Amino acid sequence: MRQCDGQRRANTGLNKGEAHHTLKNALRIGRQGEIRDRSSQGQHYCMAKLNLFAAIVICWNTAHLSQAVRQRQHAGLTVEPELLAHISPLGWAHILLAGEYRWPKRR
Repeated sequence: MRQCDGQRRANTGLNKGEAHHTLKNALRIGRQGEIRDRSSQGQHYCMAKLNLFAAIVICWNTAHLSQAVRQRQHAGLTVEPELLAHISPLGWAHILLAGEYRWPKRR
């Protein structure tokens, strides 16, 4: 029985890794997955930006999933811990990836 539990945990870990990889691929689509900068420093910056964008998506999703759980609890609906174990903040289908995002410059 332990082997089945271990296999299940390994598959869960692999699925999370694949979901994270899929998210990063989706975020990279603007350049068709290519890093065009030839310098080592430029490549490093590109990968750092990709990791930052993935972290922003995960943070955003986590905050909104938490809010949804709190709203259900506030409405008196049950939130089964067993079901929460299957929720992941790695989804990105609800995010507009092909757009222009502007952040104000610091003064």
